[in-house]
Amino acid sequence: MADHAVELRNVTKRFGDYVAVRDIDLTIRKGEFFTMLGASGCGKTTTLRLIAGFELPSEGQVLIGGQNMTDSPAYARPVHTVFQSYALFPHLNILENVAFPLRVRRLPKAERNERARAALDLVQMQQFADRKPSQLSGGQQQRVALARALVNEPEVLLLDEPLGALDLKLRKEMQLELKEIQRRLGITFVFVTHDQEEALTMSDRIALMQGGRVEQLADPVTLYDRPESRYVAEFIGETNLLPAAILPDGSARLFGKRIVLAQTRLAEGPATLAIRPETIRRLAPGVAAIADAFTATLRDRVFIGTDLRLVYDVDGGGEVVVRIQNRSDAGPPPELGEKVRLVLRSEDMRAFSN
Repeated sequence: MADHAVELRNVTKRFGDYVAVRDIDLTIRKGEFFTMLGASGCGKTTTLRLIAGFELPSEGQVLIGGQNMTDSPAYARPVHTVFQSYALFPHLNILENVAFPLRVRRLPKAERNERARAALDLVQMQQFADRKPSQLSGGQQQRVALARALVNEPEVLLLDEPLGALDLKLRKEMQLELKEIQRRLGITFVFVTHDQEEALTMSDRIALMQGGRVEQLADPVTLYDRPESRYVAEFIGETNLLPAAILPDGSARLFGKRIVLAQTRLAEGPATLAIRPETIRRLAPGVAAIADAFTATLRDRVFIGTDLRLVYDVDGGGEVVVRIQNRSDAGPPPELGEKVRLVLRSEDMRAFSN
């Protein structure tokens, strides 16, 4: 298809008896920031290497720009890869490092220097052109590695956890810069990370992987608000996973109380209800009772900067985590031991079979 940058068709990769990637069907659109997210060993980096050509599939096809590249070597593919280790040549200055891929292609020196300077300007590093890599910070070296990848004008840029070596503050800054560069250039970015916040911040779509398969593929909002499995609900952000039972009429019993679920097709039996801590409301004393309110006692309170994380013991057994904004106009924080009613709205819940 004309709007597809990368397609994986029924791709499987085995290393001996170990299956790293299992029958993946995946389409990455042209010009999108696409992220493969998951824990170590889920198959995300192997999938990236299959696109890059560093690994060949045991089964299936890899198409780039509509062309079958399944058996093509890495150097013949219209992609470039940026790794976590920047692999800059220590004996070359920054301009020479960025121009090196063009030197390999035997372009005239004047042309490759002009293109290298343009790439450095794109990542705001042109003023460091004459320095050596050892004279740059980690964030600056990351920008140089990105410029070297962009100088070849690839159709697809592959990024294998390139921000992993940076400290937290710099990593957050680079997330925004990467997204802005991708928007300006319109190049397809395929990004690999284990950091869920990083994925949610930058991506147009995210493939959350587990056990060599794609567990769910969606935009960040859908992935967060409408997880399709317990694994997705637990991996993305913080969530309450509450033991419940689906009743014959499709309602649920939670903390000893019957509640009507907004939407479920689960069979009768044990289940888990997932609800995000920030969607739970605390009813002030004197507010009239409502159907989905549960009496609870505050057991723990943790200050985490922008939020307060509150842990409540619910009457009837069980624990619920609530997060509220830490605002100066909200009055004093709740005291340990306070008794409140917590509102868990059925429309904020997702139900999963056990």
